Amino acid sequence: MVLSTHAIAGRVLCPGSGQGPLLKLSAPLSFWGGVDPATGRIILDHHPERGLSIAGTVLALEKPIGSSSSSSVLLELIHNGAAPAAILLGDLDAILIVGCLVAKELGLSAPPVLYIEEAHFSKLTGKWANVENGAITVVAV
Repeated sequence: MVLSTHAIAGRVLCPGSGQGPLLKLSAPLSFWGGVDPATGRIILDHHPERGLSIAGTVLALEKPIGSSSSSSVLLELIHNGAAPAAILLGDLDAILIVGCLVAKELGLSAPPVLYIEEAHFSKLTGKWANVENGAITVVAV
């Protein structure tokens, strides 16, 4: 088995490091009503990835759907140990960042959040990703 890696630079919105399986969603998602805050499972009806868990993943979300309640759902995910290891956004979303900032203020460990430019978002392909200091290394099999 040959492993190949490629690196992508992102703009740090919330600092930190994390690694895990890369979960690139194929459709927009709001955390409020779309993710179970206790388990991290995607619960939105008709979502292509419904039933998958975002817990411990490097979550690539090209189009987050805003709801001010998404920040509290992310905070609950962090508190419950069901948050992604890192979040990669294709659109800027201040709401999710607020959840991470509040978590840090409460002494919890929040996942890093990076913005990935549209031209580079398509390069997020692979099985595993490592996020550190604004750089994403993706491992493909």
